[in-house]
Amino acid sequence: MSDEISVVDDSVINGAVITSDAFDTIRNLHDKVSMEDTPRSFVKNKMGVDYVEYAYMRKLADKHYPGWSWTIISTEMLGSEAFMVHGRLRWYEGGIWRQGDCTAAHRIMQKRDGSGFVDVGNDIKSANTDAIKKAFNMYMNIADDVYRNRVEDTSLTQDDIDYIYGEMEGLDDESKEKISLAVEGGNIEKSDIEKVINRIEQIKGELN
Repeated sequence: MSDEISVVDDSVINGAVITSDAFDTIRNLHDKVSMEDTPRSFVKNKMGVDYVEYAYMRKLADKHYPGWSWTIISTEMLGSEAFMVHGRLRWYEGGIWRQGDCTAAHRIMQKRDGSGFVDVGNDIKSANTDAIKKAFNMYMNIADDVYRNRVEDTSLTQDDIDYIYGEMEGLDDESKEKISLAVEGGNIEKSDIEKVINRIEQIKGELN
């Protein structure tokens, strides 16, 4: 059941309410949240692995997805070593109620002398918190920078394209056509702009 996502508002299942505008709204929101940089004060490190504090992730969920809820579906003791939580995140975006499941397990700390557990209640709470945080990141794109799920958009913006075309003034028609085809075909990305401009200047120098 974990790691699944679905639409839970029956009123939109028939397709009459889910429009392209709604999907654009959803995509834009997720892109916006994904590109938010997590303040370093909320990033901690444990055993060489970065993680984000729950309070910060909850704050962003409240900000961008107000009305969200978390329900524990089931729990399970994995022997005497760990406790697992299966939870369900529910949130509203783009006029649609959605939900997604996540699972997480947390190790149960035992006393060094083997006489019992340190704090089972805290371990159970930690398993639930880990599951919520996983869902926040997986379904809401919160803290994508820390959990390395951010996908940078390397495509040219309209401003980038206008800049390149402006620099092409004075080139011969053949060179203009080659560069234009490369731009329109998506073969030039943001990281290529400087190289393209340098090449344009080189061609201009050769023509003169």
